Amino acid sequence: MTAAFRSFKRFYCELRAQDIKPDPHQSKYYKQGEWRPYSPLEPKGKIEWVLARLDDILNWGRKSSLWPMTFGLACCAVEMMHIAAPRYDMDRYGVVFRASPRQTEVIIVAGTVTNKMAVAFRKVYDQMPEPKWVISMGSCANGGGYYHYSYSVVRGCDRLVPVDIYVPGCPPTAEALMYGVLMLQRKIKRSRSLQMWFRKNYSKV
Repeated sequence: MTAAFRSFKRFYCELRAQDIKPDPHQSKYYKQGEWRPYSPLEPKGKIEWVLARLDDILNWGRKSSLWPMTFGLACCAVEMMHIAAPRYDMDRYGVVFRASPRQTEVIIVAGTVTNKMAVAFRKVYDQMPEPKWVISMGSCANGGGYYHYSYSVVRGCDRLVPVDIYVPGCPPTAEALMYGVLMLQRKIKRSRSLQMWFRKNYSKV
């Protein structure tokens, strides 16, 4: 048993990042320190190349100025307040909380959504300008949590609005919400609205 553990430990320690090969369905694997392009978009043709660069500029502006809606519903709102405090300094990522839905593009559903609050939640979501995104924070917002079988609780805010990022936990830590915001920025960076518009209307099938 000890010899097998030693051989496994020796193999694990000798395994380097350069030896790890990605699966065929995954993108190119970059080694540590290797230069990689900023844009994840892969255009086809000269016109799509120009549209891809425009998409990069739009995505950069959108992901660098995420203004979330202050929409705290339950105990998860304390962690959402925590992430807005100076310790995490989300202003460096362009995350600035606003109180008006007409000035925001992200709504963080932090807490339990009840049937009574569902009407107000959907109304606030409809007042947000396009493009807009939703972060579901905590088990109660994701699927009802402890109150899944309650008569007055919505079993997941995705029954009311489309959700982009799910942050699990009860309650999730501020670091988890911060990671969710970074994943949302990564998703925005990979969006290709102009390319899809061109392919849908002008590209030859």
